[in-house]
Amino acid sequence: MSTAAQTRPHVLDDAEDQRVPLVSVVIPCLNEAENIQHCVTAALEVLRGMGVASEVVVADNGSDDDSAALAESAGARVVVERRRGYGSAYLAGFAASTGRYIVMADADLTYDFKEIPRFVAALEEGAEMVIGDRMDNIQPGAMPWLHRYVGNPILTGLLNLFFSTGISDAHCGMRAVRRDVLPRLDLRTTGMEFASEMVIRASKEKLRIAEFPIEYHPRGGESKLSSFRDGWRHLRFLLVHSPNHLFIVPGAVLAGFGTLIVVLVGAGLNFFGRAWGLHALIGGALLMIVGTQVLALGLCAHAYGTYFMGERDPWFDRMRARFRLEHGLLLGGAIVLIGLVMGGIIVGTWISHGFGSLADERLAVVAASLIIVGIQIFFSAFLLSILGLRRR
Repeated sequence: MSTAAQTRPHVLDDAEDQRVPLVSVVIPCLNEAENIQHCVTAALEVLRGMGVASEVVVADNGSDDDSAALAESAGARVVVERRRGYGSAYLAGFAASTGRYIVMADADLTYDFKEIPRFVAALEEGAEMVIGDRMDNIQPGAMPWLHRYVGNPILTGLLNLFFSTGISDAHCGMRAVRRDVLPRLDLRTTGMEFASEMVIRASKEKLRIAEFPIEYHPRGGESKLSSFRDGWRHLRFLLVHSPNHLFIVPGAVLAGFGTLIVVLVGAGLNFFGRAWGLHALIGGALLMIVGTQVLALGLCAHAYGTYFMGERDPWFDRMRARFRLEHGLLLGGAIVLIGLVMGGIIVGTWISHGFGSLADERLAVVAASLIIVGIQIFFSAFLLSILGLRRR
């Protein structure tokens, strides 16, 4: 991540000033009567000192107190969004703002509005999104121990693992973005996971992201954050936007391990110093079947993301360019055929023994498993093809 230097931002000339503000500061607000006036006043003071055309937009999220009136009296333009949620408030604030650059900050006094020029300067220097990094500058009592040492590091680490963003503090609430990249981000989430969505979408769109340290101050008023509920929402969002880690990798491991067990046990080979029987074979067959199904779900999730949500994944793009419906049908049909041949051998042996008991349990388990896996592949190929009808 680049570290932005503090430089004087671009000053609009008179013609530009009449057309559009350079900076919009957007502040989400829910029952922040204790803090909102101070936040709006501080933001406006900094913006006046910058000497640029600007505005402060407060997105009131259906407050029960006088937050909206206080914000308006302090000089902010207030937009009311009654659908509750951190993301809902920001989406409404973005839609109402008009600035070329949008600076985001919470209404709880945790962020210093004097940092606004640094965020704007980073955008002026070419960044398309700028994120603050609080983790080395947290003032005493500003962040609970659980959030500082467990929640934020784990969620940020997973986000970086899944999406290779390289961000140090993915959930910092003070950030800035160029207005012209908002259509590419296509932000949709309504809750606290909005912070993760911004980073994930920016990474997928290959935006230029800058990051620099900022201070994090103790909160004024009552916190609206629910540690476990909002933490789960972040984690859930990370998983559902990473089919590779949610489906493909676990499915491949299960299917591969199960197939190995079926081959070794089905062939009567000894391993780990002992012989393995029918129960191990059934367990291996179960892993193979479940793994195949999870893999199929992962491919369908990729297809849905690609065709309906505008997602791009180089691996999936290569696979869909190389393989078509007919490949899946042939593979599934071939596996089913092998299973049926094995079943035919069992039936033939049964007939030759005068319709007595079926003694070849191992071959029966393998045959049944292959038929099931083949059917899964066959119809999953059709489902992928149906999803592909949305392709442009």
